[in-house]
Amino acid sequence: MHTLWDERFALRTDNLKSSAIRELLKITSLPDVISFAGGLPAPEVFPIERFKEASDIVLTEMGEKALQYGTTEGYQPLREMIARNAGKYGLKISADNVMITTGSQQALDLMGRIFINRGDRVLVESPTYLGAIQAWNAYGVKFVTIPFDKDGMQTQELESRLRLGIKFIYVLPNFQNPTGVTLSRERRKQLVEVANAYGVPIFEDDPYGQLRYEGEHLPPVVVLDDEIRAKEFPIYSGNVIYTSTFSKILAPGLRLAWVVAPVEVIKKLVQAKQGCDLNTSTFNQYLAYQVANDPWMKSHICVIRKTYKERRDVMLKALEEYMPEGVQWTKPKGGLFLWVTLPECIDTQAIFPAAVEQKVAFVPGGSFHPKGGGHNTMRLNFSNSKPELIVEGIKRLAKVVKDNLK
Repeated sequence: MHTLWDERFALRTDNLKSSAIRELLKITSLPDVISFAGGLPAPEVFPIERFKEASDIVLTEMGEKALQYGTTEGYQPLREMIARNAGKYGLKISADNVMITTGSQQALDLMGRIFINRGDRVLVESPTYLGAIQAWNAYGVKFVTIPFDKDGMQTQELESRLRLGIKFIYVLPNFQNPTGVTLSRERRKQLVEVANAYGVPIFEDDPYGQLRYEGEHLPPVVVLDDEIRAKEFPIYSGNVIYTSTFSKILAPGLRLAWVVAPVEVIKKLVQAKQGCDLNTSTFNQYLAYQVANDPWMKSHICVIRKTYKERRDVMLKALEEYMPEGVQWTKPKGGLFLWVTLPECIDTQAIFPAAVEQKVAFVPGGSFHPKGGGHNTMRLNFSNSKPELIVEGIKRLAKVVKDNLK
């Protein structure tokens, strides 16, 4: 319904749309619905006792500072810890290359603020992360898409896209959201080489990098980029902006993530963030540092991997057992999601109400395609449901698919 307020909003709000996933979560939050819709970590792995202990230490020993305003860049010891951890992967950075953000979604928004002019083109995989689409639509972006296969972004198509004049390339190389696919080592190298040749920056979004359950670790794109100019620049000053988050390894309720970038990019991000929220929650940063800066963290991540691997395996087995012929799905080696492709005759948006009637939910795949497509696809999350519920949920979903194929 059109109201007086519609005439008062800024023109940029014409591009704003509600997140399909956040809207779905309202429908699927009922206790009797088995939901594969959200990208929610398993609450069973939240380190609640560790947070209790850390809260007591922070409030007792440094409460006056932890409850005060902080610097926009973030808590210095936390940034130093992130820089040290990056060094383990071969990336030479200091705390000056790191900024703490209020979740990785803020990092996406700040990228839009400092890089995107109305009409600028950004290259993304299709499908890609819905949160990025939503964040950058507000800045009047024009998306240019590139397809994927089992090895990730089809980098052989890069040059033809970059000739269109691209502001930056957005990529989720590890267990991509929504497909669960990982960008191969060879394609990571090709991505870095072609992007450097054309002078186009890369924005690497890596929320799931530590959640690998099988296969060899692959170097982040930012590390491969750093290797090109390592002798020339002792501290990272490359072509990649990298972001990751504590949401998947500690708890999403902290709303804590970080950006790694050349110092001049961090300075501009800091200026943009100052006009946004001044600083990320000081208390949450102190808390995260107390919990994460401990040898225990390594074993905690192993627990997460073991839990999610079990749930992924259960979902893959259930899909094999219950889904009809003609249905295909990805087999992720980590992360939180897999991607299902149904026969062309099925529209997943159209069958969603029937799924909810069967008390099961998913995200229709069309939401992840910024320029349309994916009508017969869906994203399934396996991290949030216990194994027995995964089996029952896939059984219900398979019934919906079979009924529609009839």
